[in-house]
Amino acid sequence: MRILLVTGTDTGVGKTVTTAALAVRAAASGTVAVVKPAQTGVGPGEPGDLSDVARLSGITDGYEGVRLRDPLAATTAARREGVALPSVETQAKLIEELAGTRDTVLVEGAGGLLVGLDAEGNNLADLAEYLTTPFKFVVVARAGLGTLNHTGLTVEALRARGLEIAGLVIGSWPEAPDLAEQCNLEDLPATTGVPVIGRIPAGAGEWSQEAFVASAPGWFK
Repeated sequence: MRILLVTGTDTGVGKTVTTAALAVRAAASGTVAVVKPAQTGVGPGEPGDLSDVARLSGITDGYEGVRLRDPLAATTAARREGVALPSVETQAKLIEELAGTRDTVLVEGAGGLLVGLDAEGNNLADLAEYLTTPFKFVVVARAGLGTLNHTGLTVEALRARGLEIAGLVIGSWPEAPDLAEQCNLEDLPATTGVPVIGRIPAGAGEWSQEAFVASAPGWFK
């Protein structure tokens, strides 16, 4: 049993598609559940990130902690909507329960690592500290300019808490990478000390499930 917490250097870096790809890879050797502690920017009945994971990977064992209408940080969206957020301790208990019956539990964060998930402002790193089942973080990063700083800061924040990192994943790797992107592929592990373990092709989130499932395992080392 293991838990992988998928965080990103920023919003829109490809966490959901990366989570779907990791789900495909994990499903090849066991059962998989996917948890989204906070989903923002969607209304009742609208498809969210778990729907995208299911559409791409075929994994439908998904759990959404709270859904909020405004496309903002969960703490801000909940305050505007008058919704009480579950504590990260409560969210961690659900993850632990799932880890007791699934081989892999994937947890997709909201926005970047330090974005608040509950009323106290606790974030995904705080949630992880309530977990007793072994876990690691996967950091999803951009390919282009700026990613060295953003990724370095995220890695530094995780290390400051003593949280283990499985690796970096580039959330959208272009078919024809430019000079900066090519250099970043080498510089990211050199500057952070964390290996790049995967590259998700740009546009993979629009692929058919058949194509996605067939290709996803090959995107990781």
